[in-house]
Amino acid sequence: MRYRLTFVAGLAVGYVLGTKAGRERYEQLKKSARQVAQNPAVRNTAESAAQQGRHYADKAYHVVSDKVGDRMPDSVAQRVRSLRERAGGTGGDDWGTSNT
Repeated sequence: MRYRLTFVAGLAVGYVLGTKAGRERYEQLKKSARQVAQNPAVRNTAESAAQQGRHYADKAYHVVSDKVGDRMPDSVAQRVRSLRERAGGTGGDDWGTSNT
């Protein structure tokens, strides 16, 4: 109950402050956020973080599959194989890449 009351109070404060700021402030914040997102340094950092995430996810996949491998039900193993084959079997994806 305490958390619900805190949430409702925060919601009310946010609403009051947001309505006082008005549409102009909203548009100003939106423009600033867009400029930050389009900054090459920010884009490069996000791309680097995405690549590291994919690298660690791939390592984790191999560690888990080595430990669980033969204990995994055949239906699950077959499903994973079919998904990997459908993806091209390379293990790569376009998550976090800037295809612009």
